[in-house]
Amino acid sequence: MNKIRATVSGRIQNVGYRAKVIGIAKNFGLTGFVLNLDDGRVRIVAESKNGDFGKFLDAIRIKNTLIDVADVEVEHADATGDFADFYKLVGEGETDERLDKASDYLKIMIEVMRAGFGSLESKMDVMIGKQDVMIGKQDVMIEKQDVTTAEIRGLRGAQDVMIDETRGLREDMKGYMDMKFGKIEGELDLIKGALKERGILC
Repeated sequence: MNKIRATVSGRIQNVGYRAKVIGIAKNFGLTGFVLNLDDGRVRIVAESKNGDFGKFLDAIRIKNTLIDVADVEVEHADATGDFADFYKLVGEGETDERLDKASDYLKIMIEVMRAGFGSLESKMDVMIGKQDVMIGKQDVMIEKQDVTTAEIRGLRGAQDVMIDETRGLREDMKGYMDMKFGKIEGELDLIKGALKERGILC
């Protein structure tokens, strides 16, 4: 059985680091404790039956949203077998593990929010891309609408010409019919006069 005494420095206070160390130590089957030092560092004392601390020391060099381990100093010693589990020693005036849990949850929330906003940003990029495509299609539709509007204006112009021509034709027809009816009336008057002269009409 072997023992290490590790002194950890970095951004490790009030960010849930000790709770992380406890979880890691238990996963590796270690016994011992973790505590805050007055100078802002963290002390870890761990004992192992197989004496392999390499992976454990790698695992406690945490760097994430809240925790940033800068350095880990390690001293080796003989194990005493005094520890039945791995736990946190709390100094006077310190909060208990609930604050560490809260820090853990806060970190998870921050990571989820970042992942969520990242996903939202990519979705917004897709939506902006689609919007650009729609704007492009709208521009094409506007161009087609402009062509259609021009064609409609052309048709209206042609319609106006047809209306004018129809009016002119009506006027021409009216004049022609008036002239014809005038001639017929004149001829009827002559026929009436001739018939009266012959005593056929009274």
